[in-house]
Amino acid sequence: MSKLPHISTSIFSIMSQMANEYNAINLSQGFPNFPVDERLKNCVAKWAKEEIHQYLPMAGFPPLLEKIATLTKNSYNRKVNPTTDILVTAGATEGIFATIQALVNPNEEVIILDPSYDCYETPILLCNAKPIRINLNDDFTPNWETISNAMNSKTKMIIINNPHNPTGKIWTENDYLQLEKLLNLHPNVIVLSDEVYEYITFENKHISVNQREKLINKSVIVSSFGKSFHITGWKIGYLIAPEYLMKEIKKVHQFLVFSVNSLAQYALNDYIEMVDISQLGTFYQQKRDFFRNLMKETKFELLPCEGSYFQIASYKLISDENDLDFTKRLVKEYGVATVPLSPFYADSKQTNCIRFCFAKDEKTLIEATNQLLKL
Repeated sequence: MSKLPHISTSIFSIMSQMANEYNAINLSQGFPNFPVDERLKNCVAKWAKEEIHQYLPMAGFPPLLEKIATLTKNSYNRKVNPTTDILVTAGATEGIFATIQALVNPNEEVIILDPSYDCYETPILLCNAKPIRINLNDDFTPNWETISNAMNSKTKMIIINNPHNPTGKIWTENDYLQLEKLLNLHPNVIVLSDEVYEYITFENKHISVNQREKLINKSVIVSSFGKSFHITGWKIGYLIAPEYLMKEIKKVHQFLVFSVNSLAQYALNDYIEMVDISQLGTFYQQKRDFFRNLMKETKFELLPCEGSYFQIASYKLISDENDLDFTKRLVKEYGVATVPLSPFYADSKQTNCIRFCFAKDEKTLIEATNQLLKL
């Protein structure tokens, strides 16, 4: 009997497979298609020739842990202990999985805000715990009244995602104040803050849990080198958490992957000093603006994009189909793969919106929008 009877192939895999099948332009799955920085490639090439290919310490390469601590101080003015508060993970997904497995017990409840990334629910179910899926407002802001009403003595964790996938929304100061107020009433609740797009924000700067004094002692923060440095295939990220939580997470991590690949850690340890990560938002803002400008000529209505490399668009003026049928038709008839929003909701809510990934080179974005102009 299946432990996960209702879990099937992810919508990202489905749409990418369709893109391959129909030779369509893939703006569905969230990965860049432009070259990786030559300096990073050179770091890999250099270390590949050295004898650094055996296990590294379980928590991560110590110099890299130090660099992450420095990055956190420079970005958020938070001082973290590299030996106790940081864990290098096999991608953000492994970090999320290990955290939930370590900290959530059977019959406890975990709040997820929908639309949500699909890797949150599965580890909760594998803990024999209960995911409580709460829809965001229609403008994709948190509904604090609904969240408050859902919290009780069984609530162990709330998962937040900021900047948000799939919608590109970022949290405001008020959102954090509401969360802090709520956790005053429920002091045992842990925050799992998925911040993998933390350096990809535009007009307004990302507020991190790293900056919230009232939250940092009860929070696990998830970051991603894969997203920040355009190396999604490396599957490497890191967690920051207070020592009492990190001790438990490491217990799971050591039996899940033990340690993360050594070559990537050595290369990143060098590269992190070469690159100004604060410029990443500007880099992607140019791509966002370029894509949005091209899309003006189409019949899609673009929603605000405040962060991440995703653009939500409404197709209400084009079709009254459900979003899954519409995205499949886009692939088959117009040669462009996107992602429908309904699979991000537990109740498959229909918003008549789809998600585009604009982490692509200009040629790809131009070709895609030329096809969409035919709608």
